[in-house]
Parts: sequence; C-alpha cells; structure tokens
Amino acid sequence: NDTGVFLLEIAARPIGGLCADSLRFTEGVALEALILRHALGENISHIKREDRASGVMMIPIPGSGIYNGVEGLAEAAAVPNIEALEITAKQGQRLLRLPEGASYLGFIFARAAASEDVERALREAHQQLRFDIAVELPVLRPSA
Repeated sequence: NDTGVFLLEIAARPIGGLCADSLRFTEGVALEALILRHALGENISHIKREDRASGVMMIPIPGSGIYNGVEGLAEAAAVPNIEALEITAKQGQRLLRLPEGASYLGFIFARAAASEDVERALREAHQQLRFDIAVELPVLRPSA
C-alpha cells in the first residue's frame, strides 16, 4: 500500500505440504504464482487448470514410533497413472500418529482422464508400501 509493505505470514502456502504440485495450469503457472498474480490485481482469467483429473494422497502414519524405512517404492511407482511418489519422513525420525502428530510419511501423486482412475491409482499405490516403524521404548530414569 502507500505506506509500505505489511508482512502477513512467513512461509505461507496455499495448501498443505507438496499438495499444490497436483494442480497444473496453462502457461506452466504454479498455483502459488497464480495466487500472487490474483492478489496483485493481474487479469488471470486466461489461465486455466488442465483438463485431466489429478490427486494427491498424504500418506498417513499408521502408528507412532521411529521411522526406519519403506519397501515397495518401485511397485507403487509402477501403478498406472501414478506420476510421483515422495517420501518425506527421514530415517530415525520420531513419528506421531494423528491426531497427536501433525505430519505425514510422504505424498503420492496421480493424474488420469477420470477422477475414479486417480483415486484407484492412489489407493493401489499406497497398498504397495510397507513402512518399517519401530516401537519407541520409554526411557526410564533411576530414582534418586
């Protein structure tokens, strides 16, 4: 505005995590850029979303513990209509299952002609993944 810039938020994002990557627009415009252009008053009416259905699964944490790894990545990536698979959990990371936790193991992205095919692909790819999550043992301190 005329008096300067007002910081509203640092590291704001339009939708959680990597989920914005599931949306594609004409001219190669990313969702964040589209939002900024709109906020600046630019005419964005010519920018359209792609015609294909797309989806992302935020991979839920099946149980709290220590993340050791995952098997089945190649099988999950080979499922028809799966576009990308991103495991964001790090080996040795302490995981908390929802609702106590606030993160996911990663993301699965799919794109197809029909939304039913996208949903089917996401579910099938998720079924291929086998996560190794060790039970976290409590630390007992000797009494004084």
